[in-house]
Amino acid sequence: MNQNAAEDIVRRATAAFNSGQPDTARQLCEQGLAGRPGDPMLHHLLAAVLFSKSEFEAARHHVTTSLAKRPDNAAAQLLAARIARAAGDFVGSLSHLDRVIAIAPQRDAFLEKARTLDQASLHQADLRPKAREAWRAILEVIPKNTEAAARLGRLAFEDGDLALARLMLERAVTGEVPSSVWFDLGLVRQDLRDHAGAVTAYREAIELKPDYVEAALNLGVVLQDSGDIDGAMRAYAQAYRLRPQTFGTIAMALTSAPHGRLWLDEAALRHALSA
Repeated sequence: MNQNAAEDIVRRATAAFNSGQPDTARQLCEQGLAGRPGDPMLHHLLAAVLFSKSEFEAARHHVTTSLAKRPDNAAAQLLAARIARAAGDFVGSLSHLDRVIAIAPQRDAFLEKARTLDQASLHQADLRPKAREAWRAILEVIPKNTEAAARLGRLAFEDGDLALARLMLERAVTGEVPSSVWFDLGLVRQDLRDHAGAVTAYREAIELKPDYVEAALNLGVVLQDSGDIDGAMRAYAQAYRLRPQTFGTIAMALTSAPHGRLWLDEAALRHALSA
């Protein structure tokens, strides 16, 4: 197979992948590699296709093969970093990212490095300050980056700095964010005894993710603490319908809080939550 034919397969495979046909893209790449087994473009594209299907080891093999031919290809180094992070190889991921940043300092590489440090810090606590600093650097360059604000808010909450956590999370939710960010904001507001703010945050989380059991449970607790027992029961009922195993938590909350109800009959409580 000549170079033009290989490039044509790459174009067709890329078009198939971008149109949501990864299996077709994979077949085209494999067809191309049968004729040109060392082609770095085909190996790179096949690695991206396999990565999208969570076939990390195979993806890693192909991107490594591509990089052996084109070690200074920034896009391939970034893909290799993402594959390594997904496979739990944070050292390898950071090594690829440092290479990307040396070749072509780009926003995506710095974002990926912050994500990698953040994830790695769950296993290696001494990386936590580096993760925090990486997110701060991103926020300085991209003030409207909601991911950086959300992560800084979560890290501040875990550190017990509720004021900073609230500031960062409220900054994050001015943009489009996943339900987990609203949930984190609910936790912070709840700890600050801002019942109305916590209710709003938990309801936003549930709006984005209707099966968010933890948000429904916490919403019930906050409504109960604020004296709205009927609203709390509706929230608890939603949590119970989604996950019956929450019954014990609900029963304990109802009977231990100042604004609770005493249920002497477990069956009656289950019936009330199911109604």
